[in-house]
Amino acid sequence: MLARGSSQDFTFRISQSWIRRGHNFPSKGFSSRKSTLPKWRPQPRPRVLPKSGFLHGGNVCKQPTDGKQSSTLLHRFKAILDFPEETLDISTIAELETPAAGQVVILHGYLGSTANLSKSLLFVQLISKDRTCSIQLVSSPKGLPEKDFSAHELVKKLSMHTPVAVRGVLREREQPPEQDSGSIRKIKHVEVDVLSVQSLNEFPSDIIATPDTVFGSDQRHLQLRADVDLRKALCFRSDVGLVLRSQLHDLGFVDIETPLLFKSTPEGAREFIVPTRRKGYAYALPQSPQQFKQILMGSGIPKYYQFARCFRDEDLRADRQPEFTQLDMEMSFVGADQVMHIIEELIRSLWSTFLKCGLACPFPKMSYQEAMSCYGSDKPDMRLGMQISRIDHLLPGDLISKISPLKAPIVESLMLRFNQRVFDKPSTMQQFVANFLDSAEGTPFIKNPDGGPGIFVIGSAKPLQGLQALGFEAAERVEDLFQIEDGDLIVLQARQDLPFSGGSTTLGNLRLALHAAAVTQGLVKPPIGFAPLWVIDFPLFSPTTQNEPGQGGSAGLTATHHPFTSPKSAGDVDMLAVDPTKVIGDHYDLVINGVELGGGSRRIHSAEMQEFVMRQVLKMSPERVAEFSHLLDVLRAGCPPHAGIALGFDRLIALMLGKSSMRDVIAFPKSGRGEDVLVKCPGPLTDEVLKTYFLHIRRPDDQLSV
Repeated sequence: MLARGSSQDFTFRISQSWIRRGHNFPSKGFSSRKSTLPKWRPQPRPRVLPKSGFLHGGNVCKQPTDGKQSSTLLHRFKAILDFPEETLDISTIAELETPAAGQVVILHGYLGSTANLSKSLLFVQLISKDRTCSIQLVSSPKGLPEKDFSAHELVKKLSMHTPVAVRGVLREREQPPEQDSGSIRKIKHVEVDVLSVQSLNEFPSDIIATPDTVFGSDQRHLQLRADVDLRKALCFRSDVGLVLRSQLHDLGFVDIETPLLFKSTPEGAREFIVPTRRKGYAYALPQSPQQFKQILMGSGIPKYYQFARCFRDEDLRADRQPEFTQLDMEMSFVGADQVMHIIEELIRSLWSTFLKCGLACPFPKMSYQEAMSCYGSDKPDMRLGMQISRIDHLLPGDLISKISPLKAPIVESLMLRFNQRVFDKPSTMQQFVANFLDSAEGTPFIKNPDGGPGIFVIGSAKPLQGLQALGFEAAERVEDLFQIEDGDLIVLQARQDLPFSGGSTTLGNLRLALHAAAVTQGLVKPPIGFAPLWVIDFPLFSPTTQNEPGQGGSAGLTATHHPFTSPKSAGDVDMLAVDPTKVIGDHYDLVINGVELGGGSRRIHSAEMQEFVMRQVLKMSPERVAEFSHLLDVLRAGCPPHAGIALGFDRLIALMLGKSSMRDVIAFPKSGRGEDVLVKCPGPLTDEVLKTYFLHIRRPDDQLSV
C-alpha cells in the first residue's frame, strides 16, 4: 500500500507488498525541470543471432563456424551488456495521482501490444517488470528536438515480450473510456513520449505467446511470466514467511540452519541417498531436521526455528512433493500445551493479517479415536458435518450379510443432506447416486473387498421412507438418529472389527468423495470459512505395513509419528512393558479444513528411555540402534525436556490461497513422477559418474554383492 505525504515521500507497507512487487521508490519528489541526464542513444538493432550450440525450441542449434560469426555474436552481446539505470518504476507511476509532466524518465519493462496508427505514429504498451501494470508509449519521428529518429524505427521492429530500456518524457493524457481487460492494469492518466529505446534481448518467433496460450510444465518460466496468479502466490508466500520470521524473532526464537548432508537413519520414511567418492559411503538427505533440532535442545539453545528443506522418497500426490519446505520449531523446558499455544497465536496472526479473518483461540481438540470413529479421518474437515455413527447393533443379521462378506463386521452410517429438497424428483437423487458409483471416483468403493456401500434415498412416499431394507425397528432408529428429511442420502458401509490404524477409513473417504461430487453438481454448497482443530492422543505405535519402512524392528510395530515421541502419561509409560499397541503418544497434529498443516510432539529426552523404546519395544537390531548413537549421546548429557512441531509451509500457503495443489505455490515443483520437466531431472547416470562414485546398475538377474 502506498501513502503520499506533503513532502511527496512514499512509504511501503509490508503487509500489502504481496499485491505488487519490485517498487523502487524515490526519496524525493519528482522535479518538473528539464532532465540533466546525458543524452542517451540506443545501440542499433543487431541482426538475428545465429544458431548456437544449445537446445532451443526442442532443436539442437549449431555453433558459429567462423570468426565472422563469432565476432557478430560478441558484438551483439556487447550491445546489450550495458544499459541505463532505471529512474522510475512503472508500478510507481501507477500509484502517482499527479506525476510531474515533462520529466525525462528511464523505464524498464516488456513490450506489449502495439497500435500502429500511421508510419509516423505508434502506440505501444510497456509492461512493468512485475507484469502488474503497463504504460502507453507514444513513438513518432516528429516532435522534440532531441528525438532520436532511429528509435521510432526500432520500436516498430521489436516484437512483443521483448525486454527493453526506454528513455522518454512523461505526458499527461486524457483517460480512455474503455475498461481494463486481463490481469495487467493500464495506466491511463499519463503516457511517455519515446526519446530512445534499447533492446535488451530478443523474444524468438518460434515461441507462441498469446493471452490464450497454455504453457506446459516444461516451460515453467513462461508459465510464471504469463500467469499472474502464480507470481502473486510466490509473492504472498514470501510475505507470509517474512511475517513468521519477524514474529518468531520477537518471541526469542533463533533461526539456525542444519545440515542437508546427513546420514541414513530409520526414522520412518524412505530417504534420498547421496553417494560419495569414498567407496561404500553415502550421505542421506534429511527427511526433516528432527535429530539436529533435538541436538540443539541439548546444546543450550532454548528456542530454535528454521524454514527447512526436507526430502522424502514417497509416492506423490497433489499435497506431496519429494522436496518440500517446513517451518521447523523446537523449545526446551516445555510441554505440548506451550507449543500448541504459540502455533495458535502464529496462525491467528497470519489469518488476521493476510486473510482479514479472525480465528477463535484456543483451537478445539479431538482425540485420534474420536476423529476416526466420527469422521473416518485423522484430519477431518469439520465444516462438512456428515458425522459417522455405528449402527451394526441396529441391523438384522441377514442385511449385514448382504452388505459385507466379513464375519461380524462393524457397520457405520452417515447422512448427506442437499441444499434443496428434491423429494418431488426422487429420480434426481437416484441418478446422482448411480452416476457417482459409475464414475472413476466411485469405482474403488464398489470394489471394496469389505463390501460396497449401501446408499438409500429418503422419500416420504416410499415404504419406511426408503429404508425398508433395514426392517421396521432399524429404520425407525436410523430415522431418529439422523432426523431424516425427504431427499437425504443415508450411506451404510462395513469394515473389519479392528482397532483404528492409519489415516482414514473407507467410509471416511466416501464421505469426502460424495460431498465433493455433490458440490460439483450444485447439490450442496461449497464449504466456507476455516475450521482449525488439534488432533491429539495418537497411538504411539502402529502395525507395520508393506508401504511404510518404519524403523526396521522385528516387533511388527512402527512409530506412528517417529521413534522419538514420548508417551503421554505415566500410565502410558507403564503400558510400554504390557501392551505397546495401547500406549498413547504425546503427539499433536494441526488440521484446518481437512488439511494436515503440521504435526509435533513432546520428545523422549532420556537416553535410557529412548534406547528402551528402540531395543525392547520396536526390537530394532543393535546395528540399527547404533545409527542413533549420536542422539543417545546428546540425551545422555543432561538434555532438558523439549517439544516441537513442524508446519508444512507449502501446504500452509496453498490453504491460505485456496489452492488444491502445492504445485501452485512452489516456483519449480516436481511432477507426479517426481520429475522437473523444465531442467530434465533426475537425469541418467553416465559410466564416468558410476565409476567415480563406485556405483553399479544392477540388472534383475544380478546377484547382490557387497
